[in-house]
Amino acid sequence: MSYSIEGKTAIVTGAANGVGLAIARHFADKGANVMFADMDENRLAKECGQETDGGNMCYFAGDLREKLTLNNLLSATLDQFDRVDILINGARQMMPTDPLDLEDDTMETLIGQNLMPAYRLSQIVARRMMKQSNGDSDRQAGAIINLSSIASRRTQKQILSYSVSCAALDQMTRSMAVALAPERIRVNGVGFGSVMSASLKDKLKDHPNYRKEIEANTPLGRIAAPGALAEAVQFLASEGAGFMTGQILTVDGGRTLIDPVVAPAH
Repeated sequence: MSYSIEGKTAIVTGAANGVGLAIARHFADKGANVMFADMDENRLAKECGQETDGGNMCYFAGDLREKLTLNNLLSATLDQFDRVDILINGARQMMPTDPLDLEDDTMETLIGQNLMPAYRLSQIVARRMMKQSNGDSDRQAGAIINLSSIASRRTQKQILSYSVSCAALDQMTRSMAVALAPERIRVNGVGFGSVMSASLKDKLKDHPNYRKEIEANTPLGRIAAPGALAEAVQFLASEGAGFMTGQILTVDGGRTLIDPVVAPAH
C-alpha cells in the first residue's frame, strides 16, 4: 500500500509557523503541490516566497474567518495547480478562559477561529473535489485532515474554550466523514499534545519550568518537534489510509494514557 502524496495538491492552513508550516514543508518535500495559507503574509513570504516561482509551493494570505477569503483561497489554488486533492485544516489558536467572567468572550473567539473556518473551507473544497472526480468510483476523490488537540478530551478550567472548540472540531470530523463518504472523500483528524507548536513555544519562553512538567507527564519523556505530526498527516492523506474515515489519530507521546487533570494544558 502506497503512502505517496507525490503529484497531489494540498491546501494547508496555519502554514506560517509551527506545526502547520512543518506539515506544509514536508508535503512539498514529498512531491506534493502545496498552497501555504495563513493570515501572516510577511511570515509566509519569508518561509516560502523565494520558492514559489514555477515550483510546487505557493502561498495565500488572508483572514480565513471570512467566507470570501476562503473562496479566494480555493480560486488561487486552482489558478496555480488546477486542482485540490488534500485539505489540511491546521489554523488554530489557544487562549486562556475564565469560566466565571461574564465579560470573557474567548468561547466565541475560539469557535470562530478553530472551528468555523475549518467547517466552511471543508464544504468549499469538498464541492470542488466532487466536481473534479468525474464520477471515477475506483479511487478516492479527496482527503480532509483536521488538526485538533488532546484538550478535546481533557477537563481544565483554564482552557475551557479551547477544549470545547477542539471537541467540536472532532465531532465535525466524524459527522463530515459520514456525510462525505458517499462522495469518496475521507475526513480524519489528528489530536496532538506534547508537540512544539507555536503557542507552546511562546508559553515556554515565559515559563521555563513548564517543559519539565510536560515531560514528566509524557510517557515518552519529551516534547516532539512539529515535524513529528507530518508523517501521521501524510499517512491519513494517502491511499494507504484509504479505508479510514472519521478517526481522530492521537499523536501525544502517550500523554492521554496517564494524564491527570492537574498536568499542563499542552
